[in-house]
Amino acid sequence: MNDLTDLTVLKPLLTRHGFAFSKSLGQNFIINPDVCPKMAETAVLPDGGVLEIGPGVGSLTRELAKRAKRVLAIELDKRLIPVLKETLAGIENVTVLNGDAMKLDLSVLAREHFGALSFTVCANLPYYITSPLIMQLLENRLPAQSVTVMVQKEAAERLTAQPGTRLCGAITLAVAYRAAAKTLFGVGRENFYPAPKVDSAIIQLEIFKEPPVRTRSEETLFSVIKAAFGQRRKTLLNSLSAGLSLERARTLKALNTAGIDPTRRAETLTLEEFAELANELN
Repeated sequence: MNDLTDLTVLKPLLTRHGFAFSKSLGQNFIINPDVCPKMAETAVLPDGGVLEIGPGVGSLTRELAKRAKRVLAIELDKRLIPVLKETLAGIENVTVLNGDAMKLDLSVLAREHFGALSFTVCANLPYYITSPLIMQLLENRLPAQSVTVMVQKEAAERLTAQPGTRLCGAITLAVAYRAAAKTLFGVGRENFYPAPKVDSAIIQLEIFKEPPVRTRSEETLFSVIKAAFGQRRKTLLNSLSAGLSLERARTLKALNTAGIDPTRRAETLTLEEFAELANELN
């Protein structure tokens, strides 16, 4: 099989299988030959496995297979299964599964396919599913060492923002509690077919074995974070009192005890400060 990022190869392949792009699934295939090897190089552990979500036509899958001991690729669109059967023909260390990664038990699948192998997650995600799937991977404590994923540039900026900065949001802190996030490199819209309206970036989340802060209750911590960012233009005293349905006096006391100025706003707090505040409110 020739280079799948070459449009003279890709277009006839899709035509041969009667494939038409689905806007609802956010399908855009990579046509820059340098992107997939570079992404795979950063994602694969030596002698490890890779769980790939959204293989598309298999451009990234083939690069992962060159470097990993075993690859499990989960594709939602059943129309792409015969395409992948053709593009991955003869590659024996790849298994393709037709299914919805949001509904599958990925921990069970990982044990079945990787056994005792250490593994990572690699994905080129449709923009609409980026945050839900990333949070599902982290919240379900999938025993992966890292998640390397292509996302919309703006999402990458939010996911990798430093807590306590302007770009920080609830999703930023939810990720920071479970992983160290960094941007690896950008991928412009011209590198896709069809070209999306926005640019993308590759980010990597190195998953923590233990959270970086101590909290008496994770549920309380994330309730506090959600309430604070739910009305982020308001002061913490107002946003927390309203979002958590607390008396202002109780909120004020918790903020003061935690050493946090009640006139501050959510994006100025670090994860450590949120944890301290949650412990006071718990």
